[in-house]
Amino acid sequence: MKLNIYGSTGIIGKTTLSIIKNQFPKYKINLLCAKNNFKLLAKQSNEFNVKYVYLDNEKKYKQLKSLLSKDVKILKKTDLKEYLNNSRTDLSILSVSGYQSLKYLELILINSNNIGIVSKEAIVSAGHILNKISKKHKTKIFPLDSEHFSIYQNFNSINLKNKNFKKIYLTASGGPFINRKFNSLKNVSFKEAANHPKWKMGYKNSIDSATLVNKCLELIEAHYLFNIPLKKLDILIHPESLVHSIIEGNDYISKMIYFHNDMRIPIINFLQNNFKPLPIIKEFNFINEFKLNFSKVHKENYPIYDYFKSIDKTNPCNLIKLNVGNEYAVDLFKQKKIKYIEIFQLIKEITSINLDSDVNNIDKIIQYHENLNQYIKSNYI
Repeated sequence: MKLNIYGSTGIIGKTTLSIIKNQFPKYKINLLCAKNNFKLLAKQSNEFNVKYVYLDNEKKYKQLKSLLSKDVKILKKTDLKEYLNNSRTDLSILSVSGYQSLKYLELILINSNNIGIVSKEAIVSAGHILNKISKKHKTKIFPLDSEHFSIYQNFNSINLKNKNFKKIYLTASGGPFINRKFNSLKNVSFKEAANHPKWKMGYKNSIDSATLVNKCLELIEAHYLFNIPLKKLDILIHPESLVHSIIEGNDYISKMIYFHNDMRIPIINFLQNNFKPLPIIKEFNFINEFKLNFSKVHKENYPIYDYFKSIDKTNPCNLIKLNVGNEYAVDLFKQKKIKYIEIFQLIKEITSINLDSDVNNIDKIIQYHENLNQYIKSNYI
């Protein structure tokens, strides 16, 4: 079984390699790709006897080469494209942040029989054509984000394919300000906003959790991945973060999908396609842990959700603007150029920019991103 990992030096990549080392030693790692961390990429490549590596920073090629064993081949950009076009891999994991991953998305789909994907930017920006491309190349998409993974596990139940259900809820932890009104957060610091109460993750995901932007983007992902009408998707605040989605059937029976918030669970499922209890995952203590609370999203706490529901989501450009606007707003907040509550206002302004385009293929989506970025840099930074 051959596996390619795009983003091997990130959290998902490192977790995947750890699982393979301990649970799937017969898997062959064929290709590892990273952005800048050449030292870790070299270490991973040597440890797993990888055949190919790709570093998205040509200035560090010599340093990378000096650390690699002689049997490892470094692919440059043209080499990578040729490799992806002329080979076929059993499994691929795409865990690359930023819209730059779009440059290789179709090639990865061409190359892979099965792809485990955790890349919001790729799905939000190209989701309207993603399933069309995957069907063309006979590639099966397996979502690794916990919410979409939980839906995927039950996709054949309650006639999801036939849309024979009332609603699907994605759950949100509520972030660090779960019990505070949005208008009271004017003077919160970057450190406070990035301090997630449940788990440690990157500052961007933590702040998106605080504002609830992450769940708005995940609704878009669910809509695209499973062809679910957005009117049948909603959010519930669930501070325990044990239930990841709830499928409400038309027969008055609902199904809650719960598991520990542990990325190893979806990765293991992807690698073997049939989850079996493994010793690396702790079991539930139903008596002590299974205490669940749910509440609606109140606009006084999370005004972004009401705004998200109001925009025209049939236009892919609006969804791209929402995502890009959030990236810029969070970055400005990190730099202390805006206050926390101004993140929402800037997202609204950028999403309302009158800059639409034809985005019916990957190249046009990338060009739209670049035009939008240039416009924002000229007018907002």
